Amino acid sequence: MVDVVLGAFYGDEGKGKIIDYLSKDSKYAVRFSGGNNAGHSIEVNGKKFAFHLVPSGILNKDVKAILGNGVVIDPKVLIEEINNLKENGYTVDNLYISDKAHLILPYHIELDGMLEDIRKERKIGTTKRGIGPAYSDKFERSGIRMEDFISSNFKKLLKINIENKNVILKVYGYEQMDFDKIYKEYKEYSKILKPYICDTTTMLHKAIKNGEKILCEGAQATLLDIDFGTYPYVTSSNPTIGGVCTGTGIGSRYINDVYGVIKAYSSRVGEGPYVTELNDEIGDKIRELGHEYGTTTKRPRRCGWLDLVALNYAIMLNGITGIALNHLDTIGKLDKIKLCVAYDYKGKREEYFSTNLDFFE
Repeated sequence: MVDVVLGAFYGDEGKGKIIDYLSKDSKYAVRFSGGNNAGHSIEVNGKKFAFHLVPSGILNKDVKAILGNGVVIDPKVLIEEINNLKENGYTVDNLYISDKAHLILPYHIELDGMLEDIRKERKIGTTKRGIGPAYSDKFERSGIRMEDFISSNFKKLLKINIENKNVILKVYGYEQMDFDKIYKEYKEYSKILKPYICDTTTMLHKAIKNGEKILCEGAQATLLDIDFGTYPYVTSSNPTIGGVCTGTGIGSRYINDVYGVIKAYSSRVGEGPYVTELNDEIGDKIRELGHEYGTTTKRPRRCGWLDLVALNYAIMLNGITGIALNHLDTIGKLDKIKLCVAYDYKGKREEYFSTNLDFFE
């Protein structure tokens, strides 16, 4: 009963429009990983929406939109998106947030920026929105979940975390976090979001039992996966097929079609290896023709030819059953189009993708 939409490259493949299209036949649209480092752009009736947290499928009023437990949530950003939808005449009564999803708090954002500064020439190119530090807390078991956010434990947990983070910030000469100020602000956010928070895993399994169609939507993409991407130049979660199960609580036996979204060329935002990148006038032309600027960061994207070695890797990892191909009209404006069909590594033809940085260099 479950279909999945995933990015097959470095993100920004145009997943939003595919999700919006497929969600018309679904009862549920579920976001399973990442945070507001993602960006899905959809234009409806001349109005453009840029979603960073809210599942793209929410624009279909008959769809229940769920933020799964694998997502890390900045409540301030989420509330801004909710208000934007309301102002444009959309209901958010169909939005649900997993009680097991983790919070992004101001100290996560501060630490994200600090860590990038410390890395200097080895910087990863994060969006500095606190995603990595929030996942770090989750796995270090000091994170605050949405169920904590709306409970009486929130004040105690927040105080402990701020005290601990202030020790780290002090060592590196960064400004201390003000507990009273943060608690006062975020307590108000918790009141706003409380009606949306529930046990979404049980909800989804009831839907499966009732034969209702579910669409799981990915953020980021395969080559940014924390395990299978070009580490360390990756995101902090699993945007590949495994993330669907761990980020929603849906078992693998229920997954049907897996759609890999690609463009007729490729692009990448941030640091890291990128074999088919074009640092020339052709790359610049593709960027302008395809409007390749980040939805979240507005950064110009690095552009290049379509890499079939990387695509085969994504198909293998995710068990992709179908490809959604975007931007044929963009690449069609060029006189000549090239594809990467293999890598030349020290004079040897390689047809298998590797995440080894020495190999890429």
